[in-house]
Order: sequence, then structure tokens, then C-alpha cells
Amino acid sequence: MYDILIVGGGPAGLTAAIYALRAGKSVLVVEKNGFGGQIAYSPKVENIPGFQVVTGTEFADKLTEQAMALGADVELEKVVNVEKNGDTFAVSTEEGSTYEARAVILAVGVKHRTLGLPGEEDLIGNGISFCAVCDGAFYTGLHAAMIGGGNSAMQEALLLSEVCSKVTIVQNLADFTGERKLADALHAKDNVEIIFSTVVTGYQTTDGALTGLQLRNEETGATSEIAVDGAFLAVGLQPENEPFAPLAKLNNWGYFDSLEDCTTQTPGVFVAGDCRSKTIRQVVTAAADGAIAAMNACRYLD
Repeated sequence: MYDILIVGGGPAGLTAAIYALRAGKSVLVVEKNGFGGQIAYSPKVENIPGFQVVTGTEFADKLTEQAMALGADVELEKVVNVEKNGDTFAVSTEEGSTYEARAVILAVGVKHRTLGLPGEEDLIGNGISFCAVCDGAFYTGLHAAMIGGGNSAMQEALLLSEVCSKVTIVQNLADFTGERKLADALHAKDNVEIIFSTVVTGYQTTDGALTGLQLRNEETGATSEIAVDGAFLAVGLQPENEPFAPLAKLNNWGYFDSLEDCTTQTPGVFVAGDCRSKTIRQVVTAAADGAIAAMNACRYLD
């Protein structure tokens, strides 16, 4: 029996673990993929207080090491159900494990959004990727496309521009939506082509691998095709909160409908991070949620 079980090992979940452990609580963190969350995929991060420049992987590693050094137990499993049994909770995983805790913090994060085009799922890993840090090297000397125009898309495109012969950015809006500093850096790259006001309408393939993109200009309606060796999607994120809806109310977009205190309608269940309804999703806001959720969970237990 743990005092607090945390579902999710990103900045929100790990910060919650750190605060709970420092308050003398026993903590288990259950993470389904890899500790660190989405920040682990960022090649270069410059907006975390205390770090002028840090890679997402380095930051994630330090955060994980800090929680474990304080005594956090960790498990790599996928939580599929949380059930309230009187004053405690039973947490079940896809792998068949069941853990018990007196309080639960849901910090399950979000997943990459796709375009929803025919054949897209089959192309993931066969020309479609989400992480330039992970897969960029496969396109050394080749032509890669980046779909999206926010901070993540621009950071990934800059990384790809260092190894690819050409990077084509396809953005559905008339300008970038991320930081101007990143946009200026991309405009200065000779091997980066930027196509604004354009959406991807289909994929071209050969023998099951991506070979090109079908495009449509949103302003003129004109269609075109470009040949690419690979495409990276950075078109947003979506929550995976449905399994926990009986415990924590969801809003119309599928995020946990919780106020800044990170509480839910179920006593003993708290939510934190990008999975929660909020206007700004950054590593610092996720960490803030983690601290708030942990402190309120400790007050609940005490």
C-alpha cells in the first residue's frame, strides 16, 4: 500500500513525486512509455528556469534521478483502470499488475495528434515520425518534411536542417505560431523551404513506404505534390483520459476539467500537467501542477 500512486512520469508526475516524498509520503510512479514525458523529445530547451540551454533528454533524466534518489518506486507499465475501494484505490495495469494507494495523482500527459489521413497509421515508422531527435539521423542527406508551425515543429525543423539536404515545412496558417526567434532562425536556413497556408491532403507511397505528400493551398485551393523521403508530424497533442472519466470529469476536448487546485470530484484523486484543462501547456506549468497536486494530496491524507 502506497500513500500516493502517480500515473505518468513526465514533469508533472515526477515533480509531484518529489514534493510528496519530501513530505514523508511513500510514492509509486507508473509510466507507460519512458520517463520524462514529451519534453524528452525536445532537442534544445531554453525556457526552463535555471537552465540556459538543456536538451529535453538531459532534463528528463535529471528529474527522474531526483525523484528516485528521494525514494520513489517506479514501474514501466500502462495503467488501464483506477477503482475506488472505500478509502483506498486499486490501480490496474495492462501487464496484469494491481497496486494499492491511499491517493492517486493522474498526470497522464498527452499523445501526438495525427492528420487522420488514409493509410497514415501504417506509415508511422515507414516514413512518418514524430521525433527528430529519435529519427532524424535516418534522413541524413535526404529530404524531410515537417508538418506544423508551432514551437515544437520549428525546433524539430532546425534540428533536421543540420542533417538533411532539404527540409520543407508545411504550415496550414499564414505564419508560424511559435516564437519569433525560432522563425527567424528557420528563415535564415538555405536548405529550409517554408510553405504557408497549405495542408497535407494525402500521402504518396511505394512498397508501403512514404515517398511524397499531396498538398492543397487553403487560400487558392490549388493542389500540388512534393517528393519527400520522410515526414515529421508536429500538429498538436491530444489527451488519453477516457479510462479515468468515472473519477475525474472531462471537458468537451477530453481534458480533465479541474481548476488550479488540481482536485477532482473524487476525494483522493488529483490531476496534473498537460492532461488537465488549461490555457498554457509548458514544462514549467506541468511542474507547477505537480507540486500543487502533491501538496493537496498530502493535505488530503493528513
